[in-house]
Parts: sequence; structure tokens; C-alpha cells
Amino acid sequence: MKKTTLGIVLAALSFLAGCTEDDEYTQGQWIRRSDFDGVARCAASSFTIDGKGYLCCGYRGSNRDLLKDCWAYDIEGNYWTQCANLPAEASGRHEAAAFALDGKGYVTTGAIKDEPDYVADTWEYDPVSDTWTQKDDFAGGMRRGAIGFSVAGYGYVGTGYDGNYLKDFYRFDPNAAAGSQWQIVNGFEGGKRVNGLAFVIDDVAYVGFGQNNSTYTEDFYSFDGTTWTRLRDIANTNDDEDYDDDYAIARSYAVAFVIDGKGYVATGDRSGVTSDYWMYDPGQDLWYGDADDDFTPLTSVHYGTGGSSRSQAVSFSTGTRGFVVTGQSGNSYFDDMYELLPYELED
Repeated sequence: MKKTTLGIVLAALSFLAGCTEDDEYTQGQWIRRSDFDGVARCAASSFTIDGKGYLCCGYRGSNRDLLKDCWAYDIEGNYWTQCANLPAEASGRHEAAAFALDGKGYVTTGAIKDEPDYVADTWEYDPVSDTWTQKDDFAGGMRRGAIGFSVAGYGYVGTGYDGNYLKDFYRFDPNAAAGSQWQIVNGFEGGKRVNGLAFVIDDVAYVGFGQNNSTYTEDFYSFDGTTWTRLRDIANTNDDEDYDDDYAIARSYAVAFVIDGKGYVATGDRSGVTSDYWMYDPGQDLWYGDADDDFTPLTSVHYGTGGSSRSQAVSFSTGTRGFVVTGQSGNSYFDDMYELLPYELED
């Protein structure tokens, strides 16, 4: 019989009850997995399909060398396979938006090497045939650092930067006729931002983070494909309550994944690169994290060499497992990968 999440938590609490008062434990372990087989990079794009994580494009810091390769990580087998590159007519890019929908992956927008600096083209990846097909250009226009996700049978892309900070969102239907695959979505009242993020739990997207005019955004929203709902801020903005007194969550260039109905936000830039992570409980609309040393940061790893603080990494998520791979700190670019085991304890 498969052990439930509740059973794991109860077992951990029982273990802690038997420890002496001198013992101190933190929850969560980062386990090193197979290093990425491609060149080290940052600002790549990722999506997950049928137990495989896909990493595409990115930037490796050499003469603005922008990449257009694509790799698949077999999550159960713990190995990488190179896939078809984006086609010749597609520019290498970084900070592109990506999402998976109906067994296919999509990469759109991003920053490129040559003028006009940004692009709006959209590419569909079919893992069965290992081929790329061009779809309609993103209707919101050229940009970088946009947010991508899929809920309720559609893909969504919005926000970003095109020389100005943006807050618009558009819905993508790959089955619509050419020329009408993107439609504007109204109702998002949140602030403009670049390099935000989203994660999806039970077909509801949770959207926020990023920067607007060099300020970390603090608003946070859910979206079910129809309605945007403002949730509690991700900063200490409520003077009447103490639940947010220790919040240090707001950041840009972070990654997000989902494990057992909880959202996790890790790494990123918060006045410097960081290695911490925070867990979001959608039932309570509350965050739990490193402020009370509850969680072990990425730099403390049970097996192998500890991971470095980083930003501009990417993540894979199956809903029961979450991974962080690649990224950047200063002039260093990474190709290591880690999986979070959220119920493991460290002495």
C-alpha cells in the first residue's frame, strides 16, 4: 500500500517526539540527481510531459551565446537524452515562456542576440515524433521574462518586459485555426512584472513574484481559467496579523514546482542570489519557510556536493516530485540538478 502524505508527516512527528530536547532537526532534503548533459546555462525554459522534464534554450554567458537545444530528463530513470533542436528559423533565446498542454510542450517569446532583442514566435514540441512545429505568434507581442502555465485545457502567457513592464495575459488554444490561437484574457488586476512565476495545483494556477521597476512584487493571485482571485501578499504587509511577520518570500528569477498539493518556490534573486525555499498551502493561503529554520536550504545536501545559491534556474514537477536544475550566480553557470524530498529530516 502506498504511504500517504499524512502518514509520512505523522511518522515524522512521532520521531521528533522521541528525540531529546538537545536534538535539533530541519525538514526537507535536497538530493543531487544526474547532472544536466548539456552545457551549463541559465534562463532556460522547461515543461514536464509524461514523467519527463524538458529543458530548452537558455544563455551560457559567452559572447551572448544563446542556445536552442532541447533535452529530456527521464525522472524515473535519472538520465538525460538530447532531443531535436529548435528549427533553423527559430532564434536561440533565453527568458522564454513555456508550458505543457495535451502531451505537447510550447516555447514562446524570449530575448535573442540580435535586434529587435525580443521575439514573439511560438513553437510546439511533440515528444512522440521529436519535432517542432511553428504556431501563431504570441498575440501580446515581443517580450522576455513572461509567465507561462496551463489550466482548464488552455495555455496562458502574460506579463514580462518589452522595454516596458507588462501585465497583460493571453490564452492559447493549439486546436484553433491559424491566426486565432491566441486570445486576450481580461481581469488580472495585479501589478506589472518581469521574471515572475506560476505553479498549478488541482487545475488552478497560482501567479506572482518577479520585479517591477527594480522592486520585488508582493501581490499573489489564483486563476482557474475564468476568475482571477487576489490572495494574501507574499510579504509582511498585514499589520493586524502576525502570520506574515517572518515572510522573506518575494523574489525574481525563482523556480516553482508542486509536491502533493503544495506549491514550492525556491532559489532566485532577492537582493542577491539565494538558496532558500518556501512552501505554499493553498488550503490556508499561507507560506512556510526558512525564517524559523524549518526547512533545509539547497546548500545543505544529504548526498554529494551541496548546491550553490542561484537564480535563473528551471524546474520540473510531476505533482509528486520536484527538481531544480541549471542556473547562475555571478559569472558562474551551473549544470547540476537537485530533487527536494520535503518529508526527510536532517539532524
